[in-house]
Amino acid sequence: MTSIVSLADLNAPAVDSVLQGGVISIGNFDGVHRGHALLLREVRRQADKRGCPAVAVTLFPHPAVLLRPESAPPRLTWLERRAERMHALGIDQLIICETTSELLSLTAESFFELLAIQHMGASGIVEGPNFYFGRDRAGDINTLGELCQRSGIELSVVTGFRKGHELVSSTRIRDALNRGNVHLACDMLGDAHRIRGRVVAGDGRGRTLGFPTANLDQIDVVVPAPGVYAGWAMIDGGLIRQAAAIHVGQSPTFDSGENGKVEVHLLDHNGDLYGHELYVDFVARVRDVARFESGEQLTQQLHQDVDRVRKLLRKSHS
Repeated sequence: MTSIVSLADLNAPAVDSVLQGGVISIGNFDGVHRGHALLLREVRRQADKRGCPAVAVTLFPHPAVLLRPESAPPRLTWLERRAERMHALGIDQLIICETTSELLSLTAESFFELLAIQHMGASGIVEGPNFYFGRDRAGDINTLGELCQRSGIELSVVTGFRKGHELVSSTRIRDALNRGNVHLACDMLGDAHRIRGRVVAGDGRGRTLGFPTANLDQIDVVVPAPGVYAGWAMIDGGLIRQAAAIHVGQSPTFDSGENGKVEVHLLDHNGDLYGHELYVDFVARVRDVARFESGEQLTQQLHQDVDRVRKLLRKSHS
């Protein structure tokens, strides 16, 4: 498993000896999408060629949280999820560089000296063509090339992954999720979009209708647009996936709930989930949120939703 180390820990002898001389890539890597995957696989390839570690360095939180907090993008993934996905791509270590005002005030050259040379002793760097760094994003890929050449570090530039006529990006994925297009989002991610939350008590109406739901709180990543979705649920991060029908948003039939409310009905589970952490993978959109004239009509629709969810999950699994 890819381990997570903070920048402050890099001077520890045990850490320093393992990471020095590695091939690195610096970025936010939110979502660890298919564009990131191309880049990180190249890090692994270059590291294998040199016989050194493959290392990813991410700034956390996103610089916009400090620079433009009112417009900072919501996260697609939490750090442990990023590390998990990076491990599958061959990354040995994820370094967390805490984003501070001091770090963001560094010139491009000082930023490079601090991370690539002083802390990492990098032998190679892999980045995309749209890489920017340093105060006011003054450094670009050409600046990085000059600094690497001066320092004897090999720079590899990896062109991004295109979906349609545009490059895959975290921004495009957020936009797809905000429109409820989880199929497109998953295609760009190369995996299902995953959220996590703590199960809290709801109004119990789902159980009354014969469809008990786990109501999620403390969700810390992007939630897709209101609608009904097919997906998978994992209890307390367990490896066993359970088929799930997911409702996001209000319950207009009963005039309750908020747009971001998430209720998860596990199709083959009857146990008590209160207090447990639930991981939920969104696979496909089933329908829009709708208002029904009665509980009976809603129940009939829920049966249809469950049938549709099972079919969609079988199709995605085949």
